Amino acid sequence: MFSNIKYNFKGKIVLIIGGSKGIGAGLVKEFLKSGAKVYYVGRTRNRSINNAFFLKCDLKDLKDLKDLEKKLSKIIKIDILINSAAINFPKPNDKITFDEWKEVFAINMDSIFFISKIVLKIMKKNNSGSIVNISSIAGRHRSVVSGIHYVSSKSALIGYTKQLSYEYAKYNIRVNVVCPSQTYTDMLRKTMNKKSILKLSKNIPLKRIAKLEEQIGPIMFLCSDSASYITGAVLDVNGGQI
Repeated sequence: MFSNIKYNFKGKIVLIIGGSKGIGAGLVKEFLKSGAKVYYVGRTRNRSINNAFFLKCDLKDLKDLKDLEKKLSKIIKIDILINSAAINFPKPNDKITFDEWKEVFAINMDSIFFISKIVLKIMKKNNSGSIVNISSIAGRHRSVVSGIHYVSSKSALIGYTKQLSYEYAKYNIRVNVVCPSQTYTDMLRKTMNKKSILKLSKNIPLKRIAKLEEQIGPIMFLCSDSASYITGAVLDVNGGQI
């Protein structure tokens, strides 16, 4: 980890949606290091991850979601849920089809609503839990790259988080949202070359793109007992961009 802070999640059960790639995959690995039992959901298994339980699911497919519901209903306890899955089609508004709009919302919002309802039933029975949703700087502001469907879905996730935190606080369930900016992941490397990354970095107050660990640390903090009085919060991790 980038930070010297070591979290102890021994005995905790963690479910990470979108845990095969990017920030999600990084979280799976770090929670395993911290002693947690980890389940992760995705379309493909990450072969670099050992000792975690993989649950295959296409998040835009209702049949797959219902199959996932059956699997999750067998888990007696879930302490932490992280909703990290998202897709994007970087296009201007007049180039986006209605099918693309629906697909982005199906994964970026609908699946979160569906899965969180399942997990919240489990958390309510145990009168405890922590949920962290991964939005984006785009949802807080706007984007020069991402499509309007992505920006809209990430903005919606912030409102969803605030309302959910209000409704479930009485069950000792905390719900927070993190808004990362551009981060060194495989997706970033595939979509931006060195020249464009350098140009972007010049416009960031801290003058650099975030390291993966710099997004993982704040998320783990929100899941920890150190954040036991934090719920409904929007945490910006963006190098000072807004």
